[in-house]
Amino acid sequence: MSELTIALCVFGSCFASALVGMAIRLPERHRDQDSKDVVKLVMGLIATIAALVLSLLVASANSSYNTQRTELQSLAANAILLDRWLVAYGPEANGVRDLLRERISSMRDRLWSPDGMQPTPIDGVTRFVGEIEALSPKTAAQRMMVGRMMLLGETVVHERLEMFEEAGSGVSWPVVVALIGWICLLFLGFGLYTQFNLTVVIALASGALSVSGAIFIILELNTPFSGLLQLSDAPVRYALSQMGH
Repeated sequence: MSELTIALCVFGSCFASALVGMAIRLPERHRDQDSKDVVKLVMGLIATIAALVLSLLVASANSSYNTQRTELQSLAANAILLDRWLVAYGPEANGVRDLLRERISSMRDRLWSPDGMQPTPIDGVTRFVGEIEALSPKTAAQRMMVGRMMLLGETVVHERLEMFEEAGSGVSWPVVVALIGWICLLFLGFGLYTQFNLTVVIALASGALSVSGAIFIILELNTPFSGLLQLSDAPVRYALSQMGH
């Protein structure tokens, strides 16, 4: 189910809960001032909890999104630097350069796949590190470069694997479901002591739209390589263009 579909379901659930609340005809003894005060207090409590959880979810999803963006930029920079080291090593490293470019290109295709993010095979990721280790340095300078390239290659591998592991892990679905339930209960309370009229309907629809919009943003931030808020692949494309020189 897409993020937009989930957001529309949230909107429909919240708005329907409010309409159900307005449709309920409470007995007169349940409509006195004391009853209204208690309901308002409980609604205030639920609203506070929902607002707190909603803010935590937004912060968590945004943190995960920013982390992925930082790791993507770092990986692209490290890949360019590793490629420059391979050039400096000499023609013997051309095969490793080609393999590195192939792995970065494959990563881009898997992250921004039209069918959604595809898992990456571990052996394919780590192969080019083994190719670096297999180089046969002939001078002290080349031996020094091999050591540095090994460290940089391991960093690239680690960042690539970490990006795949972290993608989609910024939001806890049980918490999202509980939050939606609290908000629906809140809208039900809004409708209990409200008379049906156009102004009230517009206000409730606006509130439901705002909540569903917040849920939509959380879900979009949780899928950084797809959707409306997806990360740009510009850093990877730039790295590939530089690695081709």
